[in-house]
Amino acid sequence: MNRPSRRLLSCLPLVAALPVLPALAGDAAPADRFMAAVATHCGQAFAGRVVRNVPASTTPDPFEGKALVMHVRGCDAPASELRVPFHVGGDRSRTWVLTRQRDGLRLKHDHRHEDGTPDVVTHYGGDTVAAGTAVRQQFPVDVASVAMFSAEGMAASLQNTWAMEIEPGHRFLYELSRPDGRLFQVEFDLSRPITPPPPPWGSDTTEKGA
Repeated sequence: MNRPSRRLLSCLPLVAALPVLPALAGDAAPADRFMAAVATHCGQAFAGRVVRNVPASTTPDPFEGKALVMHVRGCDAPASELRVPFHVGGDRSRTWVLTRQRDGLRLKHDHRHEDGTPDVVTHYGGDTVAAGTAVRQQFPVDVASVAMFSAEGMAASLQNTWAMEIEPGHRFLYELSRPDGRLFQVEFDLSRPITPPPPPWGSDTTEKGA
């Protein structure tokens, strides 16, 4: 979150849920219950607001005064993946990609230019290292992302941990934190769906179901 807007964090409308993900059963793995909880909002979009931003990442802040919207889409291909574009004003470069792995979940950030080509800094993120819960999952930065950040001179990002929280029908939280005290959180109101925005840049090549 310490780069210019395009390199930052950036289901079809009638798709109801991930058909082959486990239901929200009490004996299901926390990762599966978390994915299923997000999938209950497939096709829906929600407005958000920054609730924590310390210290502010850049000047001017790329999020200040911008409409923040998340859109749960790309829910049916493959079934183990969810794509959640995060729009900042008219910037549709960011998509959060959640994927079920053998031992947990993977979060990647897909960043694209308006013509759909990948940004220099893209597909970074990490895998869960603990079971987490159906409400909260954490993703410490992975080795590939550390190498990318190092090559791009992004020293502060080498200790990133991302997290997501969901309470279906109530709230969704995206978080970036670091040991140095950096904390960025955006919260979305899941109780009030809004009109879905246009697709993210590059969606014609990244979403098999779109």
